[in-house]
Amino acid sequence: MPPRHSLPEALLTTLSTSRGRADRLTHTEHLPARPARYSPWPDSIRPEIVAAAADVGVEQPWAHQAEAMNLAKSGQTVVIATGTASGKSLGYLAPVLSDLLEGTEARNGRGATALYLAPTKALAADQRRRAAELAPPRVRAALYDGDTPPEEREWVRQYASYVLTNPDMLHRGILPAHARWSSFLKVLRYVVVDECHSYRGVFGSHVAQVLRRLRRLCARYGSSPTFLLASATTADPAVTARRLTGLPAVAVTDDASPRGPMVFGLWEPPLTENVGEHGAPVRRTATTEAAHLLTDLVERQTRTVVFVRSRRAAELVALQTQDQLGRPLADRVAAYRGGYLADERRALERDLHSGRLLGLASTSALELGVDISGLDAVLMAGYPGTRASLWQQAGRAGREAQGALAILIARDDPLDTYLVHHPEALFSTPVEATVLDPDNPHVLAPHLCAAAAELPLTDADLELFGPSTAPLLPVLERRGLLRRRTDGSWYWTRRERAADAVDLRGSGGSPVQIVEADTGRLLGTVDAAAAHTTVHTGAVHLHQGRTYLVRELDLEDSVALVEPADPPYTTAARDITSISVLDTDTTVHWGEGRLSFGSVEVVNQVVGYLRKRISTGEIMGESKLDLPPRALRTRAVWWSVTEDQLLDADLPLDRLPGAAHAAEHASIGLLPLFATCDRWDIGGVSVPLHPDTGLPTVFVYDGHPGGAGFAERGFQRAVEWLTATREAIASCECERGCPSCVQSPKCGNGNDPLDKTAAVRLLDVLLAGAPGAAPAAGPAADPGGGTPAGS
Repeated sequence: MPPRHSLPEALLTTLSTSRGRADRLTHTEHLPARPARYSPWPDSIRPEIVAAAADVGVEQPWAHQAEAMNLAKSGQTVVIATGTASGKSLGYLAPVLSDLLEGTEARNGRGATALYLAPTKALAADQRRRAAELAPPRVRAALYDGDTPPEEREWVRQYASYVLTNPDMLHRGILPAHARWSSFLKVLRYVVVDECHSYRGVFGSHVAQVLRRLRRLCARYGSSPTFLLASATTADPAVTARRLTGLPAVAVTDDASPRGPMVFGLWEPPLTENVGEHGAPVRRTATTEAAHLLTDLVERQTRTVVFVRSRRAAELVALQTQDQLGRPLADRVAAYRGGYLADERRALERDLHSGRLLGLASTSALELGVDISGLDAVLMAGYPGTRASLWQQAGRAGREAQGALAILIARDDPLDTYLVHHPEALFSTPVEATVLDPDNPHVLAPHLCAAAAELPLTDADLELFGPSTAPLLPVLERRGLLRRRTDGSWYWTRRERAADAVDLRGSGGSPVQIVEADTGRLLGTVDAAAAHTTVHTGAVHLHQGRTYLVRELDLEDSVALVEPADPPYTTAARDITSISVLDTDTTVHWGEGRLSFGSVEVVNQVVGYLRKRISTGEIMGESKLDLPPRALRTRAVWWSVTEDQLLDADLPLDRLPGAAHAAEHASIGLLPLFATCDRWDIGGVSVPLHPDTGLPTVFVYDGHPGGAGFAERGFQRAVEWLTATREAIASCECERGCPSCVQSPKCGNGNDPLDKTAAVRLLDVLLAGAPGAAPAAGPAADPGGGTPAGS
């Protein structure tokens, strides 16, 4: 076992120079240590809490914790946005538990209550244990989620003072039954919203409306709770908190917790001999590379977690590492993911803490709050989607004053490739803001129905729910969902529960159930919006490491019937998409070019699917499908250039389709760098001559009804976004386009046509007219041909 002082610099050197890996480490960043800064306990914190904190090793709070405590006790909405393992929990628990302790002195023992919201059940369970460490048993903390037995639920409603739940349960279980929760709500003192950076996009917009419904019911029962939010480090945390809660917020961002030095490596897996679509080179997968690095780290007794993007990848990394290690070291490597029983997860966490486990391959289940800090190294198999998540994951490595190693391993993807060659985008750029849009009418409308079912809506509620409310109410009345009484109040008109019509995590439509045809066993569900492309007839479907073929997709009954199979191929849907501009909010002239933002309608139809050989990506055949078109009204950003600009750039019209298509793919891949989204949250269309603009135009749109705020962020950051897109294409070492630059894993046209060289020229033309534009820099792409086919 190497001495601890050899970590992490010597370890990174060893990893990068052994086994022919010399060219894989693209950048090394050294992050200095940071000493702790302490503050006295605020006078408002009860001595019982101070004593309990001392018992678990906290003699004095860090300065940012004390600041948050003081703000909370003054009744202000507070968001604590500091790094991993910076003690955010103590910052909100101390004031909450102090008030709850005072509440136990009331006649009924419940003179004050608090509600805690977490995005996952595991995090809520973890927080209940922390509360139990700091507060005497007379502060009754209880979980209230889908796993809570019916007999316990009644006890929680009547007696618990600190209820830990999730937004889904608040939306479906508490708010519609508010009369039964009246004794809890009327003395509700605090609402804690943990890991609030995870509430983004459509999900975040739904949660924002759930919190507004909660505030409305609290006012009905005479309470006005203080909201306390905890977040990873993000840009504009106070703005995010205000959008989520509807209340002005104060941000605590000056992290006073200690941190040991960290060495952060950026790593690019090598190209393999395999080729993909159209002969494009293919890199070794990030998960395979992570398994090799984890093997080396475990052999050196280095306690390591690998973060991966999927449950299946977690299992694969663990299995590959175990195979390479052999016994007995293989027994010290495991996988950790959602879907495991709570006891299994706790056992893995204990084994990691104790040192029995040296290697763990995990999904982001370990990113959100579960206490596993104190590792020697963290590997990230693929960029986790946001800089906030990147620093959350990297922060799991390192103990006080001890060095730590973090390595980001790039996937074969434009964004990952860009980042490992542009370290300033990670280390010299602020983390992104959380994007959500509570005023999205597609989100707001069902929550207005749910609110009306809870209490009739009045004019006094218009300001609470936002500016889209007033015009929406008559629309809901015309649909027969709400009815206006003579007193001016709006009532819910149906027998069914209004809350059941809202899926906080979905995008509308009944989820499609995936059922094993021969047994009738339910394997899982898929969102209605994704069903056409993922569980169409003939699709290959993976579930818990097993492969199935979709025998039939029944859209009428929302069921996909599948059967076990082991085909030598994967499937990829082929589709056709058209887009029309409904309304243009803003247009900015970039020289002769134009950049616009507004509302669009996207009509998509899946028309067939490709079968690709697993080992090589080779196309084995294509089958046709007869599925109905789907229409989506959403928000988009789009840009256009003129024919004169194309002539000036020496870009022939026959290469324009491939240029626009390639630029569209790469821009979709890079938008997550500027908006908190995944490439699967957004879509794009490129048209050599669009009927609504009369010009060659590239659209990027939100993949959710009404929009999610991602395209708008792209519009706001367009110069940086499209400059990064140009650089990602130009700097890629392939000749004609590959998954690292312009090929997309979800392209409905089989990544044809794509013209890498022409895409760089097209973006140069556009960016030359951008505000503050400088002459284009960087290498030009190698020559490559496009085809005259449409995108």
